[in-house]
Amino acid sequence: MRSLLFLFLLLVPALGSGQTANKLNLKLAQVASGFTSPVGMACPDDGTFRIFVFEQGGKVYIIKNGQVLKEPFLNISNRLDGLNIAYSEKGLLGMAFHPDYKNNGQFYLYYSSPDNTKGNDHKSTIAVYKVNPANPDKAIDEPQVIMEIAQPESNHNGGMLAFGPDGYLYIGTGDGGGANDEHGTIGNGQNLNTLLGKILRIDVDKGTPYKIPEDNPFVGKPDTKPEIWAYGLRNPWRFSFDKVTGKLFCGDVGQNKYEEINIIKKGGNYGWRIMEGYHCFNPKTNCDKTGLLLPIDEYDHDTGISICGGHMYRGKMFPSLHGNYFFGDWSGKVFALKQLADGSWQRSEVIVNENGSNETDGKINSFGEDINGEVYILTQKLFGPKSPTGVLYRIGY
Repeated sequence: MRSLLFLFLLLVPALGSGQTANKLNLKLAQVASGFTSPVGMACPDDGTFRIFVFEQGGKVYIIKNGQVLKEPFLNISNRLDGLNIAYSEKGLLGMAFHPDYKNNGQFYLYYSSPDNTKGNDHKSTIAVYKVNPANPDKAIDEPQVIMEIAQPESNHNGGMLAFGPDGYLYIGTGDGGGANDEHGTIGNGQNLNTLLGKILRIDVDKGTPYKIPEDNPFVGKPDTKPEIWAYGLRNPWRFSFDKVTGKLFCGDVGQNKYEEINIIKKGGNYGWRIMEGYHCFNPKTNCDKTGLLLPIDEYDHDTGISICGGHMYRGKMFPSLHGNYFFGDWSGKVFALKQLADGSWQRSEVIVNENGSNETDGKINSFGEDINGEVYILTQKLFGPKSPTGVLYRIGY
């Protein structure tokens, strides 16, 4: 492991924000490096303060007492559908520890597995695993599959898993891939009879393999999937719950022009493919916005290329950062959103280099949050799921 690397940051107003942001001097502290396409991290509430970093290629590593353990916690590479070495949106995409992990040892993975069914590229699999009771740093590779979702294309796979304050498991799915959501007459995002392009909500503690919560918004309605919590999403890449308010923040990757951040609400329709951000998409003009929930923030492709949702800072180390929602873009840019007194949201752009550049030292793959509410960024210098150039940073002063 390399020594800690500190990058001095400065928050400045984002172009087009229309408001003047306060300037904050921050640092990024390097926590660990040498990961191969790290796409996320997860932390169990078991008193160990370990950080689990999962790689796109199927390995999960533990950071324990500041060191990356040599042997992986789990390796599911043999269960994955093939990854294109140059670029792929498939792989191990999500991980979440059960709220009672300390007692039941259960955690959940979202990954891309082979599907030989005609017309499908692969399938997204959500499965529950258990830790080895004889070794807390090793998992048992015996998954119990709880959900499989057929994927017609190789991209837009979503992949986020998170347990909400209500104890239910929330799952993010993309629209099935390809451009423009050309699936059926209205697209998968607007189709309530498919799990694609949605946020799902299930009870993994009851039923076989799970139970539908009775207060899910589409329970009992014809031609709908009762697992759906919210819809109208293109490719939700990372969402998280605010530890204080319980609000669910979600980054949704755009098509040709706009990236967006949404606050996800029960039964909400977030517009895709009718809209992209605040703008009509299909049709391109005079679209019907009735009932659609618009983003709290958007930016165009002059600013970034592919959004990555992050976390609201609620950590203990830097109380003055409370209320800043940190998120980023695959281009390497880091942003912060803060709600103003009038209810609007102000975006600030993070400057990461002394020369004024606003890009990190790599592509931003994901954000993470530890048990204490500290926020992390996972980056990767080179393209592809096989590049061992991944770094984990912690945000702070």
